[in-house]
Amino acid sequence: MAYYRPPGPPADPLIVRELTQLQDTMRAEVRQEPLLREPAFIAGCDSSFPTPDTILSVFVVLRFPSLELVEKVYHTSAVTLPYIPGLLSFREAPNVLLAYEKLRQKPDIIMVDGHGIAHPRRMGIAAHIGVMLDMPTFGVAKQKLTGTFQEPAPTKGSISPLTDRSGELLGEVIRSKDKVLPLFVSPGHRCDQATATRLTLACLRGYKLPEPTRLADHWAEEFKKELR
Repeated sequence: MAYYRPPGPPADPLIVRELTQLQDTMRAEVRQEPLLREPAFIAGCDSSFPTPDTILSVFVVLRFPSLELVEKVYHTSAVTLPYIPGLLSFREAPNVLLAYEKLRQKPDIIMVDGHGIAHPRRMGIAAHIGVMLDMPTFGVAKQKLTGTFQEPAPTKGSISPLTDRSGELLGEVIRSKDKVLPLFVSPGHRCDQATATRLTLACLRGYKLPEPTRLADHWAEEFKKELR
């Protein structure tokens, strides 16, 4: 997800407390488990902020494993929540859910441009959306949010673990293309790490980003032209 981080005064402590408590409740619902069957359709999801006051969320649905594009939709609305570190999913999720409702072909699993449990409170946008939809989700992020790792080998397909201070596995760091910066892949909801990593690798087609999130990002740029 492409976050807009506006300057401004600190968020209302009451709002922070309420959202943190809600996040804790949602985190208790997160399940890491393998898929019951191989997906027939995989979605990519991305959000961006065309203006400081507007959010644009995009879904693309691809047939799996061919990765043929089946459907693309978007939804845009006004931003209703200020930027609060660690609680960005609450800023994006309402619009993401409205975009999801527009899909005619619902996916079997969603690849989100962002983090799953590789989040300081284990509730990144992929986990958040997964709980809200009760759907299998996982995150593929371009930057680390939390945890430590050793740089994977420079060749495509190299992997190293992303862990917290206690050694708990938060995700895996994947080199998706030779000699490019790695991706940070973590399960969201109703998905385990092995599935998230396997599907990420299966969706690579010569670019740094796997096709679901790459195409979601591409169509986000195209849809922005319609808003101008």
